[in-house]
Amino acid sequence: MRVHYLQHVPFEGLGSIEASLLGTGHTITCTRLYSNDPLPSVDEFECLIVMGGPMGANDDARLSWLGPEKVLIRKAIDADKRVLGICLGAQLIAAVLGARVFPNTHREIGWFEIRRTAEAAQHSLGTALPDRVDVFHWHGDTFDLPTGAIRLAESRGCINQAFAVGTHVLALQFHLETTPRSTQALIDECHSDLAPGTFVQTPSEMLQSPEKFEQINQLMASVLKTFL
Repeated sequence: MRVHYLQHVPFEGLGSIEASLLGTGHTITCTRLYSNDPLPSVDEFECLIVMGGPMGANDDARLSWLGPEKVLIRKAIDADKRVLGICLGAQLIAAVLGARVFPNTHREIGWFEIRRTAEAAQHSLGTALPDRVDVFHWHGDTFDLPTGAIRLAESRGCINQAFAVGTHVLALQFHLETTPRSTQALIDECHSDLAPGTFVQTPSEMLQSPEKFEQINQLMASVLKTFL
């Protein structure tokens, strides 16, 4: 399968997704929006992955590429392409489907548990998630569920952690692709986000258990296998 991903900043790439895709025979291309790369047409891929970033889904006036990116995401969904959004990517999917994206009550940064919803247990994509699992978060915004979406996961800090629309659109507010290296890059580049909060961990807390990254990366590979 031809997979294309949209990258918003240099320090938030595919993480563990890259090895999972290449190891299962998929091809990968990329648009680096921060470098003003041209966007592809929907005919150039079967799957679109929209990555994270420190900007907001409503920053169209500040970022000239954001409006055209949203148009591409909507076209891909309408063309029944596989569309996966992670963090900001999930928020952008919600936005193009008509849902509100807005600041969450709490910033959620670090390792916190998500819980699979009852609806998810009946959905083919939801079954790829365990009932409960600690995952990595780095977000301050959240979204309302788009019309027709199935909520797949929730947490204490954020009610809408994941949703699916049919079987070809999957939005994950949290990060399963994160590695120790990409976490360190987030800490270095977005240190101002780490003001103390109810659901904000310190850098040492985020990095103290390397086995957690291995676990979420394995889960990411499993989710991708189900999704693709």
